Amino acid sequence: MQSLGVVPRLFPEIVSGEKTSTIRWRERRIVPGPMLYVCDGDPALTALVLVTKVTTMKLRNAARYLGREDDWPDAVMLEGMREHYPSISLDDEVEAVEHLTPAETSAGPLHPDRRNESP
Repeated sequence: MQSLGVVPRLFPEIVSGEKTSTIRWRERRIVPGPMLYVCDGDPALTALVLVTKVTTMKLRNAARYLGREDDWPDAVMLEGMREHYPSISLDDEVEAVEHLTPAETSAGPLHPDRRNESP
C-alpha cells in the first residue's frame, strides 16, 4: 500500500478529518486508491485514507485549486512549503493529493475490513 510521512503537528488534522489534501514536491508518486499516512514523529501512528484525486500544477496555483486562497497567499504558501522543501519555488510543479477522511475511508468498501462484504 502506498504511504506518506506527515509531520507530527499535522497528523491530528488528518485523523480528525480537518485535513483532506496534501501538496507534495519531488516525492514518490501517489495515485488514487488507499494510502496510509504515517506520523514522522511516531511511526506507530497511522491513518488510512482513500486518495480520490492527484493533480499536478505549479505551486502558485495550488492554494486557489484547493480553495485555500485566503489562507495561503503566495508568501504564506511559499514559507510553509519551504519548511519541508527548502529549495521549492512558486513556479515548481507539485502534486495536490486529495483524499477522504479516515472516517469516510473506514466506512467505505475499500477499507481492508470491508473488502469482502456483499453490497
